[in-house]
Amino acid sequence: MRVLPSGDRALLVELADLDEVRGYYAALIADLPTDVVDVVPAARTVLVTTAGSLQSLSRTLRAVSPAVGSRMSADLVEIPVRYDGEDLEDVAELLGCTVHEVIARHTADEWTVAFCGFAPGFGYLTSPSTWEIPRRESPRTKVPTGAVALAGEFSGVYPRESPGGWQLIGRTSVQIFDSGRDQAALLHPGRRVRFVDAGRG
Repeated sequence: MRVLPSGDRALLVELADLDEVRGYYAALIADLPTDVVDVVPAARTVLVTTAGSLQSLSRTLRAVSPAVGSRMSADLVEIPVRYDGEDLEDVAELLGCTVHEVIARHTADEWTVAFCGFAPGFGYLTSPSTWEIPRRESPRTKVPTGAVALAGEFSGVYPRESPGGWQLIGRTSVQIFDSGRDQAALLHPGRRVRFVDAGRG
């Protein structure tokens, strides 16, 4: 673990891998110092912003022990998906299985938002299963709002129309990001997600 300065109000904690990030984030959130303003996990780092002393924050962050095997949050959201994505058959071929098996596997897993990024409300979801899906060789210029996709070890839901190179397996009508809500982003680090099969048509 390394703790590095990031401007005059934040420190960046570098960790070994995504599992360590999740454990570190869970432990930090469980006993959050009162002067911490924001905590932002990513794939290999946790950014911590404070209203207090960076020196004091640095000591606190170095003393955090990543929680092993703990959940970052107990809340669960179900997202209905119509599995009719343009890349669904390609994903099945990559995995050496049928389309039905891809859907069954995607809905059987309980996913967890590891971190957010790329666009407001876009959560990078991981699961206990091993998913290694390559990104498209040629990204699309427009991925529709609500597209459910896979890339590498992650699944995700596009919160708005944007370019993207993930493999599209379905779509949802659930509003992933709404600036008019009290909590604009439906998906936040630690939230558990279950995808529910809503058919293909």
